[in-house]
This record gives sequence, C-alpha cells and structure tokens, in this order.
Amino acid sequence: MMRSGTRLCRLARRLWRDCGGISAVEFALIAPVMIAILFGSVELSLALIADRKVTQTASTIADLVAQDDAISASEMADIFTAASAIMQPYDTAPLQMRISSIVMAPDETVTVDWSEGKNMSARRSGSSATVPNGLLQPNTSIIMAEVNYDYTPVLGNFLNAPISLGETFYLRPRRSMKVAGP
Repeated sequence: MMRSGTRLCRLARRLWRDCGGISAVEFALIAPVMIAILFGSVELSLALIADRKVTQTASTIADLVAQDDAISASEMADIFTAASAIMQPYDTAPLQMRISSIVMAPDETVTVDWSEGKNMSARRSGSSATVPNGLLQPNTSIIMAEVNYDYTPVLGNFLNAPISLGETFYLRPRRSMKVAGP
C-alpha cells in the first residue's frame, strides 16, 4: 500500500513538471472567447453598415422630394423603389418609409400638408406634427423623411430579436416654398 502511494506521488510530481500540452490547454481555454469576440465584431460591423444605409436612405428620399416643386404619385413610387435599392444587399421587406410635407401657418401651428408611405402608414393631412424647435418659420415648409428598419442579425444564435434602426431627416424645399404633393 505504501509503495503504490509513493508511486502515485512520483507520478503526480512528474505530471506537474511536464510542460508538454500546456499550449493546447491554453488554446482550448482561450479559443471560445476569441471566436465569440470575432463573431461579435462581424455582427456589430454588419449592424453599423445597415444603420448607415438607413441614414442614407432617409437622406436620399428627402433630397429627391425637396428638389422638386410638385411630386406625382408615380414619382413617389420611383423614389421608394430607388430607396429600396440603397438598402441592398440587405433584405428590404422590413424597410418602412414615409415622406411628409410639414408646414407652419402664420399663427405658428405646425401641420402635415401631405404624406406618402411605403410599408408605413402616411400621416393624415391636416394633423399636427412635431419638429425640432427653430426648424420652421411662419409660412414655410419642410420635407420630413422617416425610415425604419428591423435589422435581423446574421448570426442569430446570439441575438434572436431584430434590432430596430430608424432615422428622420428634414430638408427645406429648394425650388419653391412648398412641394406640392400627390
């Protein structure tokens, strides 16, 4: 019995001094953390790109409407189609867009003149609207573009819920005091 205890102690000391395989053990401990960081970085980068595309889409649709003095329904459909192309290669099914002309009356009430939406309800004409202070003066108007997008992570094992991205963009009409709507 004593002999097997001594043998066991010698074996334990020899294993303790043996350095072979330490790197494999260290790698096995560090690899899952490093892989998770890599996939997290990739997913964060893709989400940031999608957010930039949402901002670019809002800017573009506001700019296209603000450049005109009157917008027709067919022009509006073309603008929404062009905006969907900006979001490529991302899925455009969750893309929601709305363009509204907001006016301030001489009594400083702010209302919706007209509004059009795609996958998002249009604002009711004549309803009140909220815009940042100082953006409108009496007898002026602005074009307000709103874009919402639900980004679904590519690596859905870590994040199962979509990330809601949104942008609101304001531009003044360039050719007239107010853009006539469809």
